[in-house]
Amino acid sequence: MSRVISEERMIPIRLLMLTLLLIITGCAMPRVIIYDDPLSSEEHLKLGMAYEKDGELDNAIREYKAAARRIPIAYLYLGNVHFQKNELDQAEKYYKKAIRKEAHNADVHNNLAWLYYIREENLDKAENLALRAMELDPSKRDVYRDTLEKVRELKGRNK
Repeated sequence: MSRVISEERMIPIRLLMLTLLLIITGCAMPRVIIYDDPLSSEEHLKLGMAYEKDGELDNAIREYKAAARRIPIAYLYLGNVHFQKNELDQAEKYYKKAIRKEAHNADVHNNLAWLYYIREENLDKAENLALRAMELDPSKRDVYRDTLEKVRELKGRNK
């Protein structure tokens, strides 16, 4: 009696051997794992600015989010990018977060006021935000006054 194994019976054995070989070599292959971000928060912020300038808004958002872990002003930039993308709910969320983290930043107050103006909502709050921006940074008073005047004009029309 011959001990010849038929080809049909060899297929499962070959599959088993191939599977074992893949498992063994897969475990032995080196892996590249990066534990620390090679970029600083400042570098992420600058990279986000470059992406934003080039119109790569999704890449800018990714970089600003990375920067925001350590640099609260990045929330302002996130709000601005979402505003550009007409994602106003997201913009509002980030402007509010920026105000919580950087209450002394006049631009954040003004930008949230402008968002409310564009939406034609929360106009009393928009007015207060623009006034607060003028208090926080008198050197940009004219810019913030423009926002305030537009908000007041819209409030007058909506009465």
